[in-house]
Amino acid sequence: MAQQAAREPNPFSIDPSDELPVGLQLTWRLRALIATGRLASGERLPSFRRLSEWAGVNVNTVRAVYAGLEQEGLVVSHQGQGTFVAEGIEAAAQLEEIATDALRRAHEAGLSPRELAIVASACASMPGALEAAPPAPPADLPDLAEESEVIEVRKELRRQIARLEAELAAYPRDLPRDLPTAPRRASAHVAGVEELEQTRDTLIAQLSAAQQAAEQRARRAGRERARGASPLEQAMSWWRHKL
Repeated sequence: MAQQAAREPNPFSIDPSDELPVGLQLTWRLRALIATGRLASGERLPSFRRLSEWAGVNVNTVRAVYAGLEQEGLVVSHQGQGTFVAEGIEAAAQLEEIATDALRRAHEAGLSPRELAIVASACASMPGALEAAPPAPPADLPDLAEESEVIEVRKELRRQIARLEAELAAYPRDLPRDLPTAPRRASAHVAGVEELEQTRDTLIAQLSAAQQAAEQRARRAGRERARGASPLEQAMSWWRHKL
């Protein structure tokens, strides 16, 4: 048992010497588990006393942390039953992957994880920091004034569509289901430029999403092979082992 504890350090142990208050440290741990879906809607949180023992803080600190989370609508408490993750929480599992990628890059650069968090928080609070990047300028198209040029444009769009469909066929397992599909037309249908552009743009969006999904899956698989379970996954494994 002692050897197992050595292999699985307590993920809820709070550092009292840290500049962040112990209550805030514990709040962020729990919010991370909820935000990433590691703690799912309806799942029961540990009792005040149990979590206070794990974290090494006063029971009143845990009570205040739970009260703050409940005020934010992240958890609900039921008299005599305990505290549970609120229903309807929209988790984003990719948050953990984004965070661990940023931490790994900071570590490789010899930078402090705390400084990374401070700078990220500061950047996020700056005006315009989260505005979408300006769209790329549209590709130059031939002058469509003449009918012959319109025909050439349609031919080029059809070539692009055929190439995109061929590339997309290589990602059958990575195509998100919520993306719109390109319309299929009968062979006798003469599609106009606007319709062909819509089909092309739909296929570009599908291909981009599929390639990103494939890259994320490959990176995730590589990291899992290299380092085993992710930090939050380890935390939940430790947690449930103790229950």
